[in-house]
Formats: sequence, structure tokens, C-alpha cells
Amino acid sequence: MTTESNEPRSRLQQALELVTGSLEDKKRWRTYKARVKALPENYRIAVEALERYLMHFGPADGTGAMSMYEDLADLFEQSAADRTPIRDLFGDDPIEFVEAFMANYPLGHYRRRERERFTSAITRAAQHDRTQQ
Repeated sequence: MTTESNEPRSRLQQALELVTGSLEDKKRWRTYKARVKALPENYRIAVEALERYLMHFGPADGTGAMSMYEDLADLFEQSAADRTPIRDLFGDDPIEFVEAFMANYPLGHYRRRERERFTSAITRAAQHDRTQQ
């Protein structure tokens, strides 16, 4: 009897996730945002700026992105607990910091596909140059 009551909910959840995406990822995102909101203001400002940068240039998407953001929250929570100055975290070049941070995560599907598409287009253009000469 219990199995019957769980099965329709599972199907409902599956159908809902087809439309809205993973509910688990949404829970993880809300948890991450709550963790960031609880940080001291200077750390929160830094994390939100880094998050914005990662949204545009970050390597991961979906579940891979959530792992990256959770690691980011871990890093800043620990830094806040240790009272590590923001400049000591980022160094003199914040871009160098974020590029090193992103290198720890694999490319997401979208970024990988677009890089392959870009590389393929440049290869075709270069071949076209050779045939014109």
C-alpha cells in the first residue's frame, strides 16, 4: 500500500522535473544562496561578484555547477571563520584567482559544445583559406 502511494508522487515529480529541471538542484541552489546570505557583508559582496562572473564565464552547468558553487560557499565560510582578508583570498588579480578556481571543474555541456563548434568553424575557415591560395 505504501509503495502505491509513493509511485504516483514519483511519477508526478518526474513529470514536473521534465518541465522545471532537477528539483534537487533547485534545493541545492536555495541552500547555497542561504549560506551566502549568512556570510559577513564583505565576503557576501565578494561571493556574489564571483558568482556573477561564474554565471557568464564558468566552466560547468547543471549538477557540475552546483558542486562549484557549494565549494565556493565552503571556501568563503571557512575564510570568514578564519577572518582571512578578502585581498589575501584573491591576491592582487581577482581574474587570476577565478581562472584558477574554474580550472578545477570540467567544462559543462554547453561550453564544451560551443568550444567544439568554434574550433570546427575556425578549422573550416582555415581550410577555405588554403583552397583559395
